[in-house]
Amino acid sequence: MSTVAIIGAGPIGSAIAHRVAERERVREVTLVDTNAPVAAGKALDIRQSGPIGGYDTRLSGTSDVLAAAGAAVIVLADDTAEGEWEGERGLNLVGRLVRAGAAAPFVFAGPKQTWLMEAAARELKVPANRLIGSAASALAGVVASLVSIELGRTGVHVTLVGRPPDFVVGWSAATVGGSLVTDVVPSHRLLAITQALPRFWPPGPQAIAAPTALIVEALIAGSRQLHPALAISDGDLGPRGMATMAQLELGRGKILGRGKPSLSHAEDVRGLSTGKPV
Repeated sequence: MSTVAIIGAGPIGSAIAHRVAERERVREVTLVDTNAPVAAGKALDIRQSGPIGGYDTRLSGTSDVLAAAGAAVIVLADDTAEGEWEGERGLNLVGRLVRAGAAAPFVFAGPKQTWLMEAAARELKVPANRLIGSAASALAGVVASLVSIELGRTGVHVTLVGRPPDFVVGWSAATVGGSLVTDVVPSHRLLAITQALPRFWPPGPQAIAAPTALIVEALIAGSRQLHPALAISDGDLGPRGMATMAQLELGRGKILGRGKPSLSHAEDVRGLSTGKPV
């Protein structure tokens, strides 16, 4: 079992720390924040709820960013003082960790971190297979939930392509209970779900925490399932160097593979073949 460093003890970072801790798939979670007492206090609060939640993951808090350099996975979240780690401020932070020898994958959990993820690859030369954006993963769950509400049943599988805040839904290949969603949900209702999706961006801390915890675990221990998340395209799923949604195979601290979504021609053109955010 390994250590996970979460940089930022704000609402997003705290929610991720709690979700990772309660699943007990990692040995230790370190919360890093510019306000060390807040980070330590939140870590203690999460750990003290362990006996009730049934987990015993170790948690600690610090203001030393370089404490994250030796972690198995580094999650970029939101600082209590200045919010999400983004822009040049975020790039400087990632640069410090890279120069300190951090070889872990970076998970960008903030909804505003798409540029930062791309800049880490472009300017800092962090390998693309070590960069994953997890905030967008919450939107796949939103789509599945909306379809489940329409049908009154669960088990919906759907693919998103593109990048935040506007996504293309791969309705042509979406399934529920072995049937195509397009066969059981009227097209005007699918259109309504697609048009409503931007209103769910950005997702809230708990919505982000759930898929982020799964991504963290998969990076450490591997996973049999594919994880919808942002990845830096090498030209196969969008313009090279751009962060776009993909179905990721994760393990051994990196992206092992990317599933090519089954899309109609119209979905493919809108979601993959433009250099502009869709």
